Amino acid sequence: MDFKIRENRTVARGPVPLSAERAAYFRLVKQGYSNKEACRIVGINPKTGRRWRNGRNASGRTTAAPPVRPVASASVSGRRYLCEEERIHIADRLREKASIRTIAAELNRSPSTISREVRRNGVPLRGDATRWAYRPYAAQSRADARRPRPKPGKIGQNPGLRDFIQDHLERRWSPEQICQALRARFPDRPEMHVVHETIYQALYVQGRGELRRELTRALRTGRAMRRPHRQSCRRQPRMSRDMVMISERPAEVADRAIPGHWEGDLIIGKAEVEEHRNENRR
Repeated sequence: MDFKIRENRTVARGPVPLSAERAAYFRLVKQGYSNKEACRIVGINPKTGRRWRNGRNASGRTTAAPPVRPVASASVSGRRYLCEEERIHIADRLREKASIRTIAAELNRSPSTISREVRRNGVPLRGDATRWAYRPYAAQSRADARRPRPKPGKIGQNPGLRDFIQDHLERRWSPEQICQALRARFPDRPEMHVVHETIYQALYVQGRGELRRELTRALRTGRAMRRPHRQSCRRQPRMSRDMVMISERPAEVADRAIPGHWEGDLIIGKAEVEEHRNENRR
């Protein structure tokens, strides 16, 4: 922490800005600490922490302040997402030393779902990094914060990565070549690694604004829009619709009087090519 916790808290400090304490408080809350624990570590009154987290109403000269996190909608219940009641059940059963498969069977969920939930939303215990604790309310808050869409893209969040990609697109490098160059130039920096589909989406998906739209002209295709290849209505048929069956071929084709009517007479294999080359050398 880049601030000093006051030792004598009985003396009022007056209107001193608490920006550093506020940032440290929310880092601790995000890690899963309760309001009381986070306030004790930072050195503020628990009421101050609650006002920071929940907001405050206007009273006298004090202006109103909205909550830091917007109130999330009701927990999504159903078969796709874990709800708050399920997370409470997971926390209770973990304290009872129940296995992941047992908890998954009780909730009628996949064991990988429960394991992933504990791994993503668990926090290390203070003083013992080898032990983890699972706090259901903090886990629900993290899940609600991750759910909103659209998500910010990786290219838009990293100016260095964006400049590198735009510079090489202007040189008419393909996205595949740029991805390989990023891995070769920055082997120990995973934040600089992307796949070619990420670059295509940054160019073509509207509303992201991660790469300049005019850079699509620098692509080798030169298209301003992507051309889908999997639409059933635009698939090229493998056979012609007016295909003539071999049993219906004309008589002049059946007698094979013309060289072109032989099925394999114009096919040259590898051995014939080598023999032809040797003859030409002689």
